[in-house]
Amino acid sequence: MVAGLSLDESTPNTYLDDLERESVSDQNHFEQPNPTWPGLRNFLLSARIAIKRWLRHENGREDGVEL
Repeated sequence: MVAGLSLDESTPNTYLDDLERESVSDQNHFEQPNPTWPGLRNFLLSARIAIKRWLRHENGREDGVEL
């Protein structure tokens, strides 16, 4: 296919031009999330719950391997 293509039949724009054009009109682009801080009180409450669960051995303390 490429062997039969002459340079006169090529498009006037380049691959980089196509990328620039798509980045402007691309609706599915990645937008970096902006996480919000839950606040000191909520952070400490969630840490307290996690520590209680860990001390009650609710996690099973297994690595998931069964023989």
